[in-house]
Amino acid sequence: METTPSGPAAATPLLQVQGVTLAFGGVKALTGVGFDVLPGSITAVIGPNGAGKTSLFNTISGFYRPSQGSIRFQGQDITRVPAPQRAKLGLGRSFQNIALFRGMTVLDNIKLGRHAHLKTNVLDALFYLGRARREEAELRRDIEERIIDFLEIDHIRHAPVSALPYGLQKRVEMARALAMQPQILMLDEPVAGMNREETEDMARFILDVREEWGATVLMVEHDMGMVMDLSDHVVVLNFGQVIAQGTPAAVQANPEVIRAYLGAGDVGDLRAKLQGVTTA
Repeated sequence: METTPSGPAAATPLLQVQGVTLAFGGVKALTGVGFDVLPGSITAVIGPNGAGKTSLFNTISGFYRPSQGSIRFQGQDITRVPAPQRAKLGLGRSFQNIALFRGMTVLDNIKLGRHAHLKTNVLDALFYLGRARREEAELRRDIEERIIDFLEIDHIRHAPVSALPYGLQKRVEMARALAMQPQILMLDEPVAGMNREETEDMARFILDVREEWGATVLMVEHDMGMVMDLSDHVVVLNFGQVIAQGTPAAVQANPEVIRAYLGAGDVGDLRAKLQGVTTA
C-alpha cells in the first residue's frame, strides 16, 4: 500500500483518523480506517459506491461514533465529542444530499452556519436587545462581504433556496459550511450532479478557499478529473477499508485501486477514469 504523505514531512497533522471501525449491528461499514490530513492540504476520499465514504465523513463530523479507533483534531481526541461541539472547534461540512432550508432565503441559510459561534443568550435573542442586534449586524456584514462575494452569489442572496437551480443550491451549501469558520472544510460530493461549467466553478472555489482563507479541505468526490487535479493526497476506500493512499499519481498507478474499480470497465477505461479522461 502506498502510504507516503504529501506535503512537508515535518508538518503536524491537523486531523488524524486512527484505526476507525464502524459497525451497524453485524455489518461493518468501516474497518481499521486510518489516515492523516495535513494543514493547508486538499485531501480526497474516493472509492466505488458503497465503499464507506459518507459513513467515514459522518464519523469524522460526529454523527456516528466508531466502535473502535479514534479521531484527533489539532492533537485533541474528539472521538466522543458531539457533532455541534466539533463544528464549534472548526470542522465545517456540506452534505451529499442538499440539507438547506428550502423556504428560507440564501442569506438566512448561510447565517445558520454561524450559529455555533454566536455569543448571544436566549433572553438577548428573544427581545432582540443591544448585544443581539450588534452581533446580528456584524454577522450579516461578514457573510455578505466575505462569503457571498467570494462565492459570487450576491445576486441571489435574498432569493428563497427552493427557487434556485441545483448548482447554485450546492454553492449555498458550501457557503453555509464556510460560515462555520472551519479550519477543515469537509465537502461531501461537492460537484455531484453538476454540469462541466458548474464543476469548474466549484473547483476554482475549492482552490481559492485554501489559498485565500487558509482552510484545509477534506472531500469525498466521484469526479476523478477534479480529484486528481486538485488533491495533494488521496485516500481510497473499498468495502470500508483503506486500500491505498498517497499522491494522485501514486494512487492512479496502484494495482489495488485498479482492481477495486474493475466493475466500471476494462483496465484501459479504468485508467482513463482515474485520470479524468473520457474515452470514446
